[in-house]
Amino acid sequence: MLTLTINQQDYQFDNLDPRTTLLDVCRQHLQITGPKKGCDHGQCGACTMLVNGRRINSCLTLAVMHDGNEITTIEGIGMPDSLSELQQAFKDHDAFQCGYCTPGQICSATALITEIKEQWPSYVTTDLQQPDGLLVQEIAERMSGNICRCSAYPNIIRAIQQVLENQVSDQTSEPFSMTTSPSTSTVSGIWSPPPSETQLGNQSSNNKAANTDNAIRSRS
Repeated sequence: MLTLTINQQDYQFDNLDPRTTLLDVCRQHLQITGPKKGCDHGQCGACTMLVNGRRINSCLTLAVMHDGNEITTIEGIGMPDSLSELQQAFKDHDAFQCGYCTPGQICSATALITEIKEQWPSYVTTDLQQPDGLLVQEIAERMSGNICRCSAYPNIIRAIQQVLENQVSDQTSEPFSMTTSPSTSTVSGIWSPPPSETQLGNQSSNNKAANTDNAIRSRS
């Protein structure tokens, strides 16, 4: 018998097809419809859930793999009459349009905040000993697995920033400031996060190589 603990409630299954994904168990068997089926290939993030506090793509994991795990969907984070701080921040900043991706966005951002508190590095982190998870490009990178087809990314970033300001800055003794990048960047057209120090360093290296090539060619 399979027992799944979802949103602090136990559900037992006698003859569940072992090929059934965790997402399909929630949506088709339990009518827990907060997690959405978007791409069904683990690429869009609409199905994001938390398993033992860590975010996963529930469309890519089999339900039978999670017997005994603590599974949390958007319903377990907060309901309309009892919103979590992050859900309220999404509402405050209008961080959604159609809303289809929002449950996955909030589940992912909930785990992101925990990761930043525990000082987990990301792909764009420059200091692995003391990662600065409060940078805009850090938040954007950590949320890159969640696609918003309505392109509400700027407001999603601001909503997460609001919660980080309240939760993470209280743990530091220095005054908190939400910096973006050591150098300024111009944003026009489709929004994108400012480049990280690593990206700026790569650009500098590429420019130096290009200048060297031009110098050699001019001498020949």
